Amino acid sequence: MEQDQLWSGGPVLLQSENVFKLGTDSVLLSDFALDIRAQRAVDLGCGCGVIAIALACQKDIKVDAIDISEAAAELTRRNVSLNGLEEKVKVICGDVRRHREFFEAGAYDLVVTNPPYFAGGSGKTAKEEAKALARDERECTLSDIVEAAAYLIRWGGSFAIVYRPERLSELFCAMTAAGIEPKRLRMVQYKVYSAPNMVLVEGRRGGRPGLKIEPPLIMTHLDGTDTEEIKRIYRRT
Repeated sequence: MEQDQLWSGGPVLLQSENVFKLGTDSVLLSDFALDIRAQRAVDLGCGCGVIAIALACQKDIKVDAIDISEAAAELTRRNVSLNGLEEKVKVICGDVRRHREFFEAGAYDLVVTNPPYFAGGSGKTAKEEAKALARDERECTLSDIVEAAAYLIRWGGSFAIVYRPERLSELFCAMTAAGIEPKRLRMVQYKVYSAPNMVLVEGRRGGRPGLKIEPPLIMTHLDGTDTEEIKRIYRRT
């Protein structure tokens, strides 16, 4: 089993071939969510626990994390214990579509998620079952995620998601239909002249219309070196 560290002196994460591994998208989402005021949060589809652990390490917050995969839930528990966060992070093995069985309605200030990016049947999947569950909507669709978020978030609470630019229209439509108004959007680009490859979105349950579009997050300079913002997020000097 591999072991990674989010940043020097930061949380340590065990990685397994049976669980979708630590990715840049989850790290960027956790940073994006740091500015959102919240005392209680839930991570839908936690994988190895990156987002829940990153938030718990950097905020005065309690996080519930859920994943349908027993292997993912167990690995998250191990990572929570490894970082001494048992008092702040609770892990549940369960299906997000059955969220009413596990969670209280309106009990959370914040829902975060790095969901499957690709529609079922799109052909954009993976051979390994663990990676396939995390990449395509065979077990959980975008509508399922947004419906769960709308149930879990208190009135005025926030929903934060990392997603694909080509499905942004679907995301906004699903959020609006569920009563979560898109309030903040940030595109992520590999280089300044690259097309966006990710979007970071914050919505608010019961929020008024009005979308703030933030400057894009550029990951590397033209020479391939990290930008100052990426150095800040990963605490690289």
